[in-house]
Amino acid sequence: MCGPHAIPEAPARLGRFLSDGHHGQMGWMGERVAWRGDPRALWPECRSVVMLAHSYAPEHDPLDDVGRAGTGAVSVYAQGRDYHDVVKKALKRVGRWLVEEAGCAIKVFVDTAPVMEKPLAQAAGLGWQGKHTNLLSRDWGNWAFLGAIFTTLELEPDAPEGEHCGSCTKCLDICPTDAFPAPFRLDATRCVSYLTIEHRGPVDPALRRGIGNRVYGCDDCLAVCPWNKFAVAAADLRYHGPHRAPSLGALVTLDDAGFRARFAGSPIKRIGRDRMVRNALYAIGNDLRDGGDPALAEVARELVDDPDEGVADAARWAVEQVA
Repeated sequence: MCGPHAIPEAPARLGRFLSDGHHGQMGWMGERVAWRGDPRALWPECRSVVMLAHSYAPEHDPLDDVGRAGTGAVSVYAQGRDYHDVVKKALKRVGRWLVEEAGCAIKVFVDTAPVMEKPLAQAAGLGWQGKHTNLLSRDWGNWAFLGAIFTTLELEPDAPEGEHCGSCTKCLDICPTDAFPAPFRLDATRCVSYLTIEHRGPVDPALRRGIGNRVYGCDDCLAVCPWNKFAVAAADLRYHGPHRAPSLGALVTLDDAGFRARFAGSPIKRIGRDRMVRNALYAIGNDLRDGGDPALAEVARELVDDPDEGVADAARWAVEQVA
């Protein structure tokens, strides 16, 4: 727990991120900056913030899926059910208990409002933002979703967590697109997670090789963190879902209806058919460049005139990569 005033440095850090242009097409990050830096600006009645972490730690090493011929690598958090639904239900249960016990008012947030969950979680003692900018803990590594409960109840704050990365730079060194200009700083415009999820249209050709076979997100910097040695696979089986290593050939043949049907109930659904097929085509191009199945080139060739320019451009690029 922490007070609503616990992250006074957050607005300046966010301002630097925005002024450097590191948010790319995520224009929404520049909106309501005051709300992000001060929970009281979002909800003046807020007196305390209760932060919760919900583990989604995998049962396997995510790096095992990187570079696997003919398949796409999907970020661990998106392999099962949509975490927004799962975490929000858990938060609401805690919130109802708090209301019943203390008679307070609450608001619940899970990654869908201008709330800076990671700085608040560090202020509440859950962990610290590592050099990869994600929250991590000495108890559960860095595989956790965060949720916030704003309440009118005055609660005793916990001590904030200090930083325990030391001299380790594994998360920075493994990044396939050099997305970290410095420790604790991220240039999202070079991050594979941003490129495959948030970025619309063609991706800079200079970054496509680094995307590899990742079709939704990237876990490399998370997967190598030494603190994960204390992580235990998520007990909630809904996070261990069916989307771990989809066939690239199957992904690029999806139409809108097929995409919606395949990824119903998954966070993947938010990127739509066009971005998923574009990503799969980049993966196919990288696969072909490494001597992969030439039949994939024929599949890609069928999309060079796709109505979506991002897809058509990716298809042309993929065909050009035949070894």
